[in-house]
Amino acid sequence: MGLYKHIREAWKRPKQTLKEINRARLISWRREDSTVRIKRPTRLDRARSLGYRAKQGILVVRQRVKRGGRQREQFKGGRRPKHMRRKKIVAKNYQQVAEERANKKFVNCEVLNSYKVGEDGMYYWFEIILVDRDHPQILKDKQLGWMILKRGRAQRGLTSAGRKGRGLRGNKGLGAEKLRPSLRAKGRRH
Repeated sequence: MGLYKHIREAWKRPKQTLKEINRARLISWRREDSTVRIKRPTRLDRARSLGYRAKQGILVVRQRVKRGGRQREQFKGGRRPKHMRRKKIVAKNYQQVAEERANKKFVNCEVLNSYKVGEDGMYYWFEIILVDRDHPQILKDKQLGWMILKRGRAQRGLTSAGRKGRGLRGNKGLGAEKLRPSLRAKGRRH
């Protein structure tokens, strides 16, 4: 077995020592800021499979997202319209929200991909692979050169998590008429 396969197996079926390490990790991550740039990915096998390479212009960010029903802050007073409910109706998954927040923090970068690294009772943690659009190493790169033209991928739902949330991942052809080009477009047509 290769190195990455061993790492993958350790993440899938962790032994007792790895469980303790992960618990200690989550405790330290809770004290950190919600968006943290890290030197190297926590899950190297997953990051490599999603396009990460240890080169200039590619960075990894760990993003924390609060779990639970998406609730707005409690209203402190004043008149509240009936339509202003506390529960948010969001058609996005947590991973997509994490990608958008990381991209907001690093404006000059584009989201390549992301993966989950941990969760507890309060938070999810995702690691997001970002590509610097203006870096000369990226401009020369044949595999990542296309990222320069794609602005705002995370906000437009063009990443893998965004496409999954829009129902476009494994759904093509017959039976996908209501999904493509979008649910809103389907409503407009009829």
